[in-house]
Amino acid sequence: MSLEDNGPFSTDKQTPFLKFFDCILRISAVPLSVATIWLTTSDQQDNSSYGKIESQNFLGLKYMVWISGICAAYAFASAACNLLKFLVAKAWFFFIPDQIMAYLMVTSGAAVLEILYLAYKGDRGVTWSEACISYGRFCSKVKLALILHFLALCCFLVLAVISGYRAFSIFEPPPVSPKEVEEVRV
Repeated sequence: MSLEDNGPFSTDKQTPFLKFFDCILRISAVPLSVATIWLTTSDQQDNSSYGKIESQNFLGLKYMVWISGICAAYAFASAACNLLKFLVAKAWFFFIPDQIMAYLMVTSGAAVLEILYLAYKGDRGVTWSEACISYGRFCSKVKLALILHFLALCCFLVLAVISGYRAFSIFEPPPVSPKEVEEVRV
């Protein structure tokens, strides 16, 4: 064992393509998240009949902006760690945050998807009309922001799988004795 080897918890044994793909996904998530933030926070429309609508009026859109900001910061920091080979030797360092980011992005995307669904379809049961008839540009920008958020989510879902692979591939599968195999066959 050399001094550079970090023992069984080292990710240096991983393929270079996997490390490169991991880094590209992390870097790609940053502009997608920033664009989501910009589109959402700059979205507003004035209607002479119904008044002005802004993204700050919707809690789900605020939630997506906050989660996108957290994800952009995390993706940038983790990409920097990957590029500088700082903390990369610890597979568990990225596993749990990648999982958390993916789940947070799913929840914020679902919240905005519900808002968009109600804005496009309305809800006749509670007498909500379709808002996108009157606020088409606002709805279009929110839809575009949701698409960008979904693309960033796809990056984080793949990153969650990669970090899971890295974290669990350092362990050997449990040994199976011939007696246990025989019992399974019967």
